[in-house]
Order: sequence, then structure tokens, then C-alpha cells
Amino acid sequence: MRETRAALLFISPWIAGFLIFTCWPVLYSGYLSLTDYDVINDPNFVGLDNYRQLFEDPKIGLAFRNTLIFAALSVPAQLLVSVALALLLNSAVRASGLFRTVFFLPKMTPPVAVGILLLMLFNGQNGLINSFLGVFGIQGPAWTTDPAWIKPGLVLMSLWTVGASVIILFAALRAVPQELYDSALVDGAGWWRRTTRITLPMISPTLFFLVVVDSINALQSFTEAYTAFFGSGNTTYSNDAALFYVIYLFQQAFEFLHMGYASAMAWVLFVVIMAITAVQVLVSRRVVHYEGPRT
Repeated sequence: MRETRAALLFISPWIAGFLIFTCWPVLYSGYLSLTDYDVINDPNFVGLDNYRQLFEDPKIGLAFRNTLIFAALSVPAQLLVSVALALLLNSAVRASGLFRTVFFLPKMTPPVAVGILLLMLFNGQNGLINSFLGVFGIQGPAWTTDPAWIKPGLVLMSLWTVGASVIILFAALRAVPQELYDSALVDGAGWWRRTTRITLPMISPTLFFLVVVDSINALQSFTEAYTAFFGSGNTTYSNDAALFYVIYLFQQAFEFLHMGYASAMAWVLFVVIMAITAVQVLVSRRVVHYEGPRT
């Protein structure tokens, strides 16, 4: 009991912060979702009107579609690049510590800076990406103005911050027993067979964790797209292709002061994320390998 009290005392600042700055705002937003609230006047209870309005707002469907497309493209891309870099890092004999630092450093870049960097790299006229493609005689697309290329450009830019996933996967790779690879080599298994039959199954719990986390992050994507397509003041083209759900939620809450409607949007997004995560958990029971017995 003495150790328990000491532990609670040490984590009490976190508990207080969680209750005040996370738990209470979440619960209060549930109440606000049932009201008409513009921040200036007192909340006016309207029941489920905000939720009914969600089904009548055409931009909700557009924002959801953009968000789901981005998530469906970015999560597999980030996972593939992270696995490839982690495998390369695991095979490095020398300077592995240096490469770990190099891979992780871009993660430290502020998201706003990443959004500005996107405009610089993917500018259709003089961006670095199209300039590089021009060296090989390839006409680069209008990444930031063509609606068909806006989301692919954002997906490519999301690969800038895969460093944390690379480090997590590298730690998982280092935990794979070497005896398994030695036995496979004795049996004549090649690199591809060792990777698909040993490496990937043994790190599948880590892969599952990254899929869940990356999916949640993708569904809440905001800063980079907002900075690049909504915060720059550029109104010479339509940015509907970059209108993600959280960006539209932000607009409703802080630009139009429809705080009750925005709270309803937030709760719908919470339910969607929980549903997608539940499906991923159910699927993981068939595809994720755990060494010990599951309880």
C-alpha cells in the first residue's frame, strides 16, 4: 500500500492534467454537440439537430471521402517505406547509430514547416521534385493545383516523418531470434523466404501497432494540408481536394464559430475511428503472430 500511494503521488500531476485538460473537455464537447453554441452566447440546447445536419451537409461527404482516400494511400505507403528502411538499418554493420539519427531527425520538423516545404518541393512550375523529373525528360504534374495530384503529393510528403516508425521496427527486428535465421539458412531458404516466413511474422505485432496508430493519425490529418492549401491565403484555385475532415471541423469551430456543430463532427469522427480500430483488432487475430499464449 505504501508503494501504491507513492506511485499515485508521483503520477498525480499527469492524472490531474488528464482529467482537467483531456477528460473534461471530451465530455463537455459531448454536451456542446447537443447545443447551438457560438462561443459568444450561452449554449442553446437543440437535441440531435447538429447530428441531423451532418447528413445534409454536402461538404461532410467530401471531407470524409478525401480523408479516407488519404488514409488508404498514406498508411500502406508509410508502412512499406518504414519496413524497407528498417531492414536496411538492420543490415547495416557500421554507423547504425548515425543512420538511426538521420532517419529520425525529419520527425522533429514542425508540421507547419512540413506544409511549407510541401509547397516548395511540389510546386508545379519550379519545385524541386518536378525539376528532378525534368532531368530525365519527364513532365511533372501540377502537384499543388491539380485536384487529381493534391492527395498523392500529401501522401508523398507524409513519408517525410516515418523516422519514428523506422526506429520502432528496427527495435522489433533486433528482437527476432537469430536461431530462426540460422535454421532457415541450413534449410537453404533465401532472403525473400526468410523475410516473408520469419521476419514479417515475428514483427507482425509491431506492424499491427503501427497500422493502428498511422490510421488514427491519417484520419486526424490536419496541419500539413491546412498550412499548404488553406493557411497560405492562396485563392487562385480550388482546394476542395485537400479538404480533410478535421480541417472542415476546424473551420466550423474557429472560423464560423459553429462550436456545437463542430463538437458533433468530432464525436462522429471518434465513433468512426473506434469502428475502424475495432475492425483492425478483429482482423489482427488472424494475421498477427504472438510468441506466447494469448490471454
